[in-house]
Amino acid sequence: MSQPESAVADSRAGDRAGGSSPGGKESLSALAERHGLRRAIARPSLPVYLRQLWDRRHFVFTYATSRNVSKYSNSALGQLWQVLTPLLNAAVYYLMFGLILGQKKDLTNYTAFLITGVFVFGYTQRSITGGAKSISGHLSLIRALHFPRAALPLAYTIQEFQQLAISMGVLSVIVLLTDEPITWMWLLIPFALLLQTVFNVGMSLLLARVGAFVRDMNQLLPFILRTWLYTSGVFFSIPARMKDAPDWARFLLEFNPPSVFIDIMRHLLVESYSKDLAAHGYPHADLPRLWLYAGFWAAVALIGGFWYFWRAEERYGRG
Repeated sequence: MSQPESAVADSRAGDRAGGSSPGGKESLSALAERHGLRRAIARPSLPVYLRQLWDRRHFVFTYATSRNVSKYSNSALGQLWQVLTPLLNAAVYYLMFGLILGQKKDLTNYTAFLITGVFVFGYTQRSITGGAKSISGHLSLIRALHFPRAALPLAYTIQEFQQLAISMGVLSVIVLLTDEPITWMWLLIPFALLLQTVFNVGMSLLLARVGAFVRDMNQLLPFILRTWLYTSGVFFSIPARMKDAPDWARFLLEFNPPSVFIDIMRHLLVESYSKDLAAHGYPHADLPRLWLYAGFWAAVALIGGFWYFWRAEERYGRG
């Protein structure tokens, strides 16, 4: 068979395969399909994606730990800044809100009340901030290696959890120094932190996708988080300040996710806080209801955030 005849035969074979182009040549997609090939960056199914993420769990933990070690490597005090930073913030807030604005008059132990709020909110704040930058800040890694992209925001949350573990030890000492007793409710602290961590993972995944495609997100996020900080009851008691407010307004502030996790931790750690609410007749959500709120927010954030992030898996690092 001559060369032109061979070309015509190949073209007809391509037509029979169902993938010919107007020019008589088989399209790349049809050729790939005929040979059982698929795109390397194609989004896997959700079960496969979860399995891939689990297979790389050692990378996630190692990456989070290495970031923790290197974060303060150039400072003289090193890892102490993990604890000093929230404590210094709490000192400034105590001066402004506790002394100057007089918020401490509503509570017996405002010191433990404030530091608990600062530590708990700071955990969520740092997780969301890190998650928002986890994709956009690692484009070279994403383009060079093939791995489930959810590993990056997950690593940032684990990094912040490692820092929180140290901070909680310091917080417990401070609470004891302010004459708060150790009660059996301290045994529930790990469960409260677990629910908050699940919530943080979901929010980190959600903001990771937003930050990957919305260029101005990292500029807007500090203002959003600052507003969230002021409405989450970190510096003031929501029941005390909202005592005479409409029920719907008080509910919105108390149902706010950081408010829920902060309030649970205060009930568990600071015994005088619960007594203050009861003694002064402040309306407040009972602890079982707070646990219900926390479980709701953890489930919604994780399921919604993971699904939203996974839907754009094949788009990260492109363009």
